[in-house]
Amino acid sequence: MTAQAQAKMKKGIKTSQVSSNKQQIFSWEGTDKRGNRTSGEISGVSIALAKAELRRQGVITSKIKRKPKPLFGTANKRINPLDIAVFTRQLATMMKAGVPLVQSFDIVADGLENPSMSKLVRDIKTGVESGNSLAASLRKYPQHFDDLFCSLVASGEQSGALENMLDRVATYKEKTEALKSKIKKAMKYPAAVVAVAIIVTGILLVKVVPTFQELFQGFGADLPAFTQFVIGISEWMQSSWFIMVLGIIGGMFVFKEAKRRSQTFSDALDKLYLKLPVVGNILYQATVARFARTLSTTFAAGVPLVDALDSVASATGNVVYKRAVHKIKDDVSSGQQLQFSMKSTNVFPPMAVQMVSIGEESGALDAMLDKVACYYEEEVDNAVDGLTSLMEPLIMAILGILVGGLITAMYLPIFQLGSVV
Repeated sequence: MTAQAQAKMKKGIKTSQVSSNKQQIFSWEGTDKRGNRTSGEISGVSIALAKAELRRQGVITSKIKRKPKPLFGTANKRINPLDIAVFTRQLATMMKAGVPLVQSFDIVADGLENPSMSKLVRDIKTGVESGNSLAASLRKYPQHFDDLFCSLVASGEQSGALENMLDRVATYKEKTEALKSKIKKAMKYPAAVVAVAIIVTGILLVKVVPTFQELFQGFGADLPAFTQFVIGISEWMQSSWFIMVLGIIGGMFVFKEAKRRSQTFSDALDKLYLKLPVVGNILYQATVARFARTLSTTFAAGVPLVDALDSVASATGNVVYKRAVHKIKDDVSSGQQLQFSMKSTNVFPPMAVQMVSIGEESGALDAMLDKVACYYEEEVDNAVDGLTSLMEPLIMAILGILVGGLITAMYLPIFQLGSVV
């Protein structure tokens, strides 16, 4: 055998060994201990090991094959925060039911619809099986599990109450994602109104106005100023529509890059968001709710207040409150009470400060913070519902003004011609 052939053989053996260590999903059919036909799916590194595992479970396989990958690439579906919240809740439920941690990973992974999330869970399981703690295994994926999440899990492992801590973390993630969903709902609705108005107006200017313009050319009379103005806009859009499209796309790109690269610009936007009419109040209440929810969860987990405030600062999502929380941390570190520190920042509502004061005096700070979070989450929910109800007639008014204005501009010459005749 030549040296080149030996090199190829070694490379092939190495490749097969690497691929064989990867977890795969197999579909199987067979009979159970009672002789009943059954089928299902099982994960394993090879068909032989999957058969061995089924045999250990009392299943005699008649058919087993690797599960094919989805045709349209859903295996690369992005993992979103809601997937993490569902995984945490399911893992907490499994452990509370007395299922061992490693076995819980298999059960949860098999029940997840997102293939990417399922793979992530199996990778975490591999880390735990190799002797790492759950928190250490989660820290390998910082894009999905932040420092707060990992710190709370580590606290649960150290105290021997991991299932209870996972339940707390799951509740925290669910509440946080629900709040984010409400905020997105409030922001998307006005954006949708503007988009619809722009599209309808553009169609009328490009398709309808030119038809009337051809009709007006045979009148031989001066057109009203309003009509001339609308025709001028229509002619510009027909000849330079691509400039407008490029301008919009370029503006969006510049805005996104400026926000990402310039901390000053990003901070100015955070301040501006809180001052917006209607929407600003929703963001304000949501930030207070997020502050209270995060601090309640960390403090109840046994994290010292000063350390908990570090996690709270990054979780607020707004630079105004991030700076306020850092100031609170400095004050609390010097021995000042939390309620006085919050009041001195002038960014927290009096009710939240008063509830914190009651919590500190009664020794139930986490419970009071939880009540504050629930109250402001409900306020956000009501505000979003109110905004939705307000936007429905506003949509009709905006579209009526735009469409009605264009129609009026087009029919004004016809009305004037009729009066002259």
